[in-house]
Amino acid sequence: MSTHTMAEGHAHTHGPGCGHLAVVHGDHVDYLHDGHVHREHDGHYDECDTCACADCNDSCAVCECNDCTCPTCNHNLCTCAHCGGEPCRSCVCSDCTCSTCTHAA
Repeated sequence: MSTHTMAEGHAHTHGPGCGHLAVVHGDHVDYLHDGHVHREHDGHYDECDTCACADCNDSCAVCECNDCTCPTCNHNLCTCAHCGGEPCRSCVCSDCTCSTCTHAA
C-alpha cells in the first residue's frame, strides 16, 4: 500500500459473512463498503490505493482497465493448476505456483 489514509470510523467489523464484498488485493483483503474500499491495518481501517493510471479513478482492488499501468493493480491471470485462469488478484491457493500472484495474509 503506497498511502496511509484512515477510513472513517464505524462500529462494523469486516470479515467473513459481514455482508460486504471481500476482494483479495496483493497481501491483504479489501472490503467494498458504501462506495469505499477498506482494509484492516493496525487495528483500524484504511482506504485502499486508487489506481494510478491516467484513465482510471477506481480502487486498485476493483480496477478493470484494459491497458492499466498502475504498479499496485494486478491484472495478470493465475497460471497455477487450481485457478483455471482466474485473475491473480482473486487467487488464494495455499500452494500456488504462479509467479505473478501475491496472496492475502
